[in-house]
Amino acid sequence: MNAMEPLEDKTDDSIVQSKNHTRYKRRFLKRQWETTKKETEPGESEEKKICDKPFERIKKKKMAVLLGYCGVDYYGMQRNPGVPTIEEDLLKALYDAKYITEEDFNNQQNAQFQRSSRTDKGVSAARQVVSLKLPLEVNIEEINSRLPQCIKVFGIKRATNKFNSKSKCNARTYSYTLPTYVFEPSLSSEQERKRYRITAEKMTKVNEILGYYKGTKSYHNFTEKKHYQDPSSLRYMMSFALERVFIESEVEFAELLVKGQSFMLHQIRKMVGLMIAVVRGQTDMGMMDKAFGKDKVMIPTAPGLGLMLDKVHYEKYDAKFKDSHESLSWDAEEEAVERFKREQIFPNIVKGEIEDNSMGLWLEKIKGHSFEPSDDIPDDKNVINGDDDDDCDDIESEDLKNNEDELQVASETISSKTENIDNKDNEKNVAITTDEKIEKTDVVHEIDAKNGDDDEIKSNDSVVR
Repeated sequence: MNAMEPLEDKTDDSIVQSKNHTRYKRRFLKRQWETTKKETEPGESEEKKICDKPFERIKKKKMAVLLGYCGVDYYGMQRNPGVPTIEEDLLKALYDAKYITEEDFNNQQNAQFQRSSRTDKGVSAARQVVSLKLPLEVNIEEINSRLPQCIKVFGIKRATNKFNSKSKCNARTYSYTLPTYVFEPSLSSEQERKRYRITAEKMTKVNEILGYYKGTKSYHNFTEKKHYQDPSSLRYMMSFALERVFIESEVEFAELLVKGQSFMLHQIRKMVGLMIAVVRGQTDMGMMDKAFGKDKVMIPTAPGLGLMLDKVHYEKYDAKFKDSHESLSWDAEEEAVERFKREQIFPNIVKGEIEDNSMGLWLEKIKGHSFEPSDDIPDDKNVINGDDDDDCDDIESEDLKNNEDELQVASETISSKTENIDNKDNEKNVAITTDEKIEKTDVVHEIDAKNGDDDEIKSNDSVVR
């Protein structure tokens, strides 16, 4: 054989000699597989399908929405499946008007939805503010046409991208409307109550008692599941006074206004309830001092019918962004808001007092009220939460933390006692058996189980709300 004769190439084409070629071949085969034509079904055209409805991207920005509502027939502001709520009707109107998507309607957090104050069942609002992402062009009348008469949007303004109607609110003003006959205990018949007109001396006394709430105090007795040393029970009240007196259906009514940084569960209603008890002589001013002390005091809770969120304040936000964004004082909408209060909110409050005798029934109920705690008071864990304002989100998380802290203290106490027993046993040179160790482990497990039960109760409370 000639040595110069080239050897016959017996290499199979299917065998790739190098690693790089292997990778390339894999990529090539993949591309070849991707470009393989898909078999068409009988009657199906090979032409590309054209979308009948072209997709249009709508630019959305963070907006502040001012609305009012009469909450008499609603189970509060916050969405709650199975019962009518303000948020449900508002989001449905926005969805029907195509200002939010179906995903936004099913989960409002997609639109960064937030409310300034979460009002309770039956509580109304004259100037509630919510924030969410909406298109730049929004027709307010189109939204209102899809809302019931008891809910109305007054204005929509562009806000900063990080605006949050709850966290940016630096104060809230609530009003409480009640018949003035509650201040006079000698009235018994319906005719006497209708003819009653509050005197200047009585108004002065009411304002003196309401002025006692001003400043920073511990309101642990004016809510549920709070302790005297709990820092979250400290609240700052800026003002509280009898604002005006008016007559409707031959009955005289008084409107109380309270302004504070924030409020807790039932706080305003209990503040009103204690004031009425003092004015009527059921207790004295010493009870006011005691209510803010460390002792537990059972304060009567006034009906929720007369409570209304009157205004939310954004002075700090307005001062910071006055050169770039509109003010959230809503001065231009003032006339529409006052008209809505006269036509929708106040008539329902008056109707509830005249026809249902809301305050009269409550006065009968508290005649024998005791301010001292008793054994038949329901456990705090079984109390279904409602709220006057937005702080109940914090209340639930803080209470859960407090319960965990208490359980942790109990666990440490048991561990400390166990260690003391161990030390005494060691002094007597007595060995700790395996059964005793298991016993101590069971004690810790019982504490953990109790902690888990508390968490479950909290979760159930949240679902009920």
